[in-house]
Amino acid sequence: MTKRKRQYIGILVAIAAYYIIHEGAHLVAALLMGAFKQINFMGLGIQIDIFRERLTNTQLGWFCMAGALATFIAAWILVLMSRKICTSPSPVFKAIMWYMTLALLMLDPLYLSVLCGFFGGGDMNGIRLLLPEAAVRITFAIIAVIHLLVIWKYLLPKYKESFENDNRNKE
Repeated sequence: MTKRKRQYIGILVAIAAYYIIHEGAHLVAALLMGAFKQINFMGLGIQIDIFRERLTNTQLGWFCMAGALATFIAAWILVLMSRKICTSPSPVFKAIMWYMTLALLMLDPLYLSVLCGFFGGGDMNGIRLLLPEAAVRITFAIIAVIHLLVIWKYLLPKYKESFENDNRNKE
């Protein structure tokens, strides 16, 4: 399989995994809080709809925070497993794990630090019921910078070496 095909597969699976983990956490939170209404399919994305009137402001804040917490935890599990992942003989599996790790590490921190101001708030609308928005944005900006450093200094060299070894073994 070509490098380009592996990249496309990796990106598509990463997007699907992000939605499953992020929105899945919202779903679990809504079910646990007794506020689940329905799943809305919107273009390429999904959204968990709730009965807002069944939640306190604090519960709504935690409902909105659930997705970011889940992606953060999943991302760090993948970071911690990266050494093992990079020993896989499957370049497709490694490409999927690479893009999935990138997506889980970066999407929520970027959204909650910068992009939420341009796209109607989303989860930030509920999270700011728990904490001041400026504090949340700054915290997620710091998390984004830390995650970029982890990608640059830890993950990229590890995955790069692994993919180079795959290319050498093919020759």
